[in-house]
Amino acid sequence: MALKAVVEQRILKDVLYSLREKKGAKWRVLVVDNLSMRIISSCCKMKTITEAGITLVEDLMKKREPLRNVEAIYLIQPTEKSVKILVDDFKEPLNPQYKVAHVFFTGACPDQLFSEVCKSAASKYIKTLKEINIAFLPYESQVFSLDSPESFNIFFSTGRSPQRAAMIERVAEQIATICATLGEYPAIRYRSECDKNLEVAQAIQSKLDAYKADTPTMGEGPEKHRSQLLVIDRGFDVVTPLLHELTYQAMAYDLLSIENDVYRYEPSNTGPEAEVLLDENDELWSSLRHQHIAQVSAQITGKLKKFAKEKKMGSGDKATMRELSMMMKKMPQYQKVLKQYSTQLRLAEDCMKQFQSGVDKLCQVEQDLAVGTDADGDKIRDQMRNIVPILLNQKISAYDKVRIILLYIVGRQGISEENLNKLIQHAQIPEPERPIVDNMKLLGVQIYQDSKLRRQKQVDRKERITENTYQLSRWTPVIKDVMEYAMNDSLDSKLYPFLSGRSNSSSYGGSAARSDAESRSARYGHWHKDKNTLDRKSGPRLIVFVLGGVSYSEMRAAAEVTRENPKKSWEIYVGSTHLLTPEAFLSDLRDLRAVEG
Repeated sequence: MALKAVVEQRILKDVLYSLREKKGAKWRVLVVDNLSMRIISSCCKMKTITEAGITLVEDLMKKREPLRNVEAIYLIQPTEKSVKILVDDFKEPLNPQYKVAHVFFTGACPDQLFSEVCKSAASKYIKTLKEINIAFLPYESQVFSLDSPESFNIFFSTGRSPQRAAMIERVAEQIATICATLGEYPAIRYRSECDKNLEVAQAIQSKLDAYKADTPTMGEGPEKHRSQLLVIDRGFDVVTPLLHELTYQAMAYDLLSIENDVYRYEPSNTGPEAEVLLDENDELWSSLRHQHIAQVSAQITGKLKKFAKEKKMGSGDKATMRELSMMMKKMPQYQKVLKQYSTQLRLAEDCMKQFQSGVDKLCQVEQDLAVGTDADGDKIRDQMRNIVPILLNQKISAYDKVRIILLYIVGRQGISEENLNKLIQHAQIPEPERPIVDNMKLLGVQIYQDSKLRRQKQVDRKERITENTYQLSRWTPVIKDVMEYAMNDSLDSKLYPFLSGRSNSSSYGGSAARSDAESRSARYGHWHKDKNTLDRKSGPRLIVFVLGGVSYSEMRAAAEVTRENPKKSWEIYVGSTHLLTPEAFLSDLRDLRAVEG
């Protein structure tokens, strides 16, 4: 089942509809903090929420007018900030914010915060207190985010050790809620080349053991013993987030200004600025997002011709913005569908304009650097001859030049300090951007040649280049190989070992973990309700978690592996602390220096 659909079911069943069964108010207010607002927005439509008895959605962090005759549902994170505001809402007995409170925490509430709630005046107003274990953002059907971009800095910088333990604890709880939401108790594997991955994996295992003890049926079912959770750090593949990707979604997010998944553009008819939300509710966008840009325009035109023929609207061989505008005027009842076509045509055109303005030349050099061979498959002896013209070109941005320099360094497995300084000088990289290159070493990349340093090991790369491969898209994200190896039980157990005591055929949870979890849930007393599990898919699931950001190319890879292996029963989910564009990746690297040391 799609991740968004699972989360929507959980919110409706365990939160909103669970209260409708109780005697009391027909309408309630929903109070949310930043994360829960994004969760709700990503998977629930306002109409659905209203039908569930919600008359108003309020932001916990903002000042709100008292509604003393209205019951409130709090869907919030169990953090000090959110809990303090909850308590403050009811600190004045004669002037409470709402009539009563039904509190649902997105994850496990720490004992200290739970105690504060119990001792506060708010406890008299709280009629429901429950952990629903959805502390993540379901971004797409197969993609999740922890909405925690600051984790990159904390995890990789050498100067954030005191904060790292708290971050890992929080991340572990969030990942555990993903498994709980999916009803999975997976065997955990981690990339052994980064020591910190083991710490994260162990923290997640501890959380999962508690959930398993609280819900013994978690992870049970045919083939469920094969389910796996892979914990990987961003250093496992630094090439993919550096490349200019030419599949539609990744290309658009790299080259165009898209904020919070909203694409804004000036319409051709001099009207006001138009905008569109790029998400899975748009079926046309969903069908095109993983296609190569060379196919997209033809796909849109073909789909439009088919639609026009079915509706007997008439359409030329090649769709244009003007023709679409005329069709919308003639057939206003199809305006919503036709607007989707016009938007995607415009988005594809904007991508191609950027591509033809110089990105095409960058792509050629980047692919040669990443793969190590040219388009004919011949090994490139002198990469410097290819990159110098790029670095000397005044029209190319500093960030694009840095991407070229880093790809060159990674391909050479380090260069001399003298050569690096020359490259930086030729490219005229501003001094504030220099740390982007230097800080890549914190991800395990060898910047300077040193025969004494041990090179990081990688999984064997699969040969995927065929006569049908686009010359400017020869690189395949490493994560695709990792996923396929894991599904086929051939992932290197030294590079990706199972946690000690667990494997993909091990038994579940120990008695000690069960005892801990029972004591944790028992404290809720009359507030606690047993969790009702949803119907689960019977096959195994592969959940891949990347600490430090996941790129849109890697999101595509998860969809491709699922589509290319229809006979296998696996469901694949990929996610991270946050989503990455190439520019965001470089910015993350640059900012590591501010806290190092």
